[in-house]
Amino acid sequence: MKDLDADARPSASGAGAADRAAPQAFAADLLTAISAVRRTTRRAVRHASPTEPLPATRSELLRLTVSRPGISVAEAARELRLAPNTVSTIVGALAAQGLITRGRSRADGRTVRLSPTNKARQRLTQWRDLRAELAANALAGLPAGDREALGAAIPALMRLAERMEDPMGVKEAAG
Repeated sequence: MKDLDADARPSASGAGAADRAAPQAFAADLLTAISAVRRTTRRAVRHASPTEPLPATRSELLRLTVSRPGISVAEAARELRLAPNTVSTIVGALAAQGLITRGRSRADGRTVRLSPTNKARQRLTQWRDLRAELAANALAGLPAGDREALGAAIPALMRLAERMEDPMGVKEAAG
């Protein structure tokens, strides 16, 4: 078996790069590229936005609360893979900013349920729209072939994200 060297690693030109690359090297390069896009997107939005960005964990909890109004602190902690007391601290900060409200569960008065405020929904919508606008402008500056390659990769990237949620295939084996 032929040893793979740095020349065999995937490149931006990459026809067949995945076939030639060692699986771990390919995965590392892919994740590096995804991280670079995420990092530069956050930076661009931060510079273009009139509002101060939320720290990542606050932003994640806020997006989760918008997508699942009424989620409990314990459920949010499990979903975000954070300690419940950490989520409680984040909830306090978001509530102080007027971005979420806390209410008691009707079924169990001890359980706190989280709901986003209109201010939170508006803020997330503004950030999403700004992010999309900045990305569309950047994409417009790419060659058509790059745009087509990126568009064609979207379904595979979504499947990869699903697999990363369950890398050992536990859900697949159970279903």
